[in-house]
Amino acid sequence: MNMRMHWVYYFGRVLIHILLFPVAFLRVRGHENIPGPGPYLIVGNHNHLADPPIVGTAIKYRAVFMAKAELWDNAWSRFWVKNYGAFPVRRGGVDREVIRHAENWIKKGVSVVMFPEGTRSPDGKMQTALPGSVLIATRLGVPILPVGITGSDKLRNLKWAFRHHPTITVNIGKPFSLPHTDGKLTREQRNKFISIIMEHIAELLPKEYHGVYARGENATD
Repeated sequence: MNMRMHWVYYFGRVLIHILLFPVAFLRVRGHENIPGPGPYLIVGNHNHLADPPIVGTAIKYRAVFMAKAELWDNAWSRFWVKNYGAFPVRRGGVDREVIRHAENWIKKGVSVVMFPEGTRSPDGKMQTALPGSVLIATRLGVPILPVGITGSDKLRNLKWAFRHHPTITVNIGKPFSLPHTDGKLTREQRNKFISIIMEHIAELLPKEYHGVYARGENATD
C-alpha cells in the first residue's frame, strides 16, 4: 500500500541524524537481511530513550514505534510523537488497544518497532522480556525482524559522549516467524516464544550485552 506519512515523520528521521551528529556516530549493519518493505514487527534491546527513533531511522523502510503513554499528557509532545507515527503503551505491557494500533499500521504496510523488555536496561545488559511482542506477532501473523543496538547506553552521559563521540550500531538480523499455534497460547508456549525472540536479538549483540539471555540462560529457566 502506497501511503504518505505526516511531514513530522520525514522531518523526524532527518532530525535524529542532526541531533546525533555532535555526540555519536550512527552505523547500521545488515540492511541486506531485509528481503523487502515488510511490514515487520521489529524487536530490539533497549538501552536509551533514543532507541525507538534511532531504530526507526536505521530501517530504510517505513516504521513507527510504541512510546510511553505519558508523552500524550502534554499537547506539545503529543503533537510530535503522534505525528511521527508513535502510539501509546502504558506501563504493565501490551493491551487490546496497543494491539489494535499495531494492527492498523501493519495493515497499512508500515512496520512496528517495539522493545520486548518493556523498559530501558540500567546497565546495558538484556533483561527478562514481557510477553507483548509474542502476543502481537502471533495474533497478527507478522514476521519478526530482530535488531541489536550497541552504544546508545553511552548517551546517558551526554558530556562524555560529546567528548568521545561513541559509535551507536544497529545490527539488523534476518526476519523469522514464530511457530504456528492453534487457539490460545499456553503459558509454556508464550515463554518459549519470548525466549526465541530474545535469543534472536542476543545473537546480534556482543556477549557483554546478553544479560539474562547469555548462552545457557533465559527468562524461563
